Amino acid sequence: MKKLTCIICPNGCVLDVGSADGGIKVSGNLCPKGEAYARAEVISPKRTISSSIRVIGGDSEIVSVRLDRAVPKDMIFPVMDAIRRAHASAPVHIGDVLIHDVAGTGADVIAIEDIS
Repeated sequence: MKKLTCIICPNGCVLDVGSADGGIKVSGNLCPKGEAYARAEVISPKRTISSSIRVIGGDSEIVSVRLDRAVPKDMIFPVMDAIRRAHASAPVHIGDVLIHDVAGTGADVIAIEDIS
């Protein structure tokens, strides 16, 4: 049995997740979203990442970025390594893809602010 706290809504349900009859049993959820969250977290946990990338020639030395989708949890370090090595040239606009298919995850790193 594993305990998780659901992060999908403000309820923060404490979920009990275990195996039953060859499947996964979830209890403690107040809504179906909690059950789906627990199943995904046990089977294939994913995370989103927000960070920053260096900017060359801009009015700021960094630009805030995020992934356009969640990536497998075990890919966080390779993704962050790619982000640390990257740089962008000004100008940078909100929504610009700064790294396409980062670390082979299928996720793009996008700018979330404008830098002149």
